[in-house]
Amino acid sequence: MKNLKISALFIIGIVFSSIISCSNNDSTYKITVTTEVPAVYKKIYGATSISSDGTYIYIKTKDLPDHKSTYYPTTNALYESYSGTTFGGNTFVKNPNSIIEQTTTVKLPLNPVVASTHAATPLGAIGIAINGVAFFNQYAGPKNQALTGEIATFDKYYGHPQPQGVYHYHVEPLYLTTVKSTKSGLMGFLLDGFPVYGPKEENGTMVTNAILDDYHGHTHVTVDYPNGIYHYHFTDEAPYLNGNGFYGTPGTISQ
Repeated sequence: MKNLKISALFIIGIVFSSIISCSNNDSTYKITVTTEVPAVYKKIYGATSISSDGTYIYIKTKDLPDHKSTYYPTTNALYESYSGTTFGGNTFVKNPNSIIEQTTTVKLPLNPVVASTHAATPLGAIGIAINGVAFFNQYAGPKNQALTGEIATFDKYYGHPQPQGVYHYHVEPLYLTTVKSTKSGLMGFLLDGFPVYGPKEENGTMVTNAILDDYHGHTHVTVDYPNGIYHYHFTDEAPYLNGNGFYGTPGTISQ
């Protein structure tokens, strides 16, 4: 009986060693650790996928607005001819660009914190809206010019594409604030991981530049963050979304 026990233990040891060996040498046996994506990021309904490694949130999107636009090709079901007024009461003037599907990956800090040095926002995408469309800053290319000339080219929902076909919002994304959400709702995130809200507070108060800091945000409780968080707001006057740079340390975006 004693010899049988020793033999059994010896066999178990060999099997266990084999499993360890397989798990080290055969990828079939490797375990991938996944991290649950917090519910607030799942509000980005325009993403094709959202994942997390516990440090960053990864959001993939095609950057295609889910609303009609005169910038879609005429063969697209969402194409709509438009003439009228746009942001600020400007008469709409169409730019020569068209919306083109992108392959975009946005990397955001999962737990954003204030940066010791505030990086300036670049031309191009600085964040992502909940419908998967890019946010741009308050400047027009190529030399950080005021948006004065470009504003007239915003479509009926206050967005437009740049020469490579990247559709984006510089100002309040009207479709989100009036159709998909509300003027006080979550609009998306900047690359530093801090959320962006519409031009009103949850109590209905209109947000003005005077109550925001140099980065165009402030800190208080929101419905998405009951413990409070720093967040940006859209306003109806420059700089519209962001002021003197990112409040936190930005992640990355590839297009």
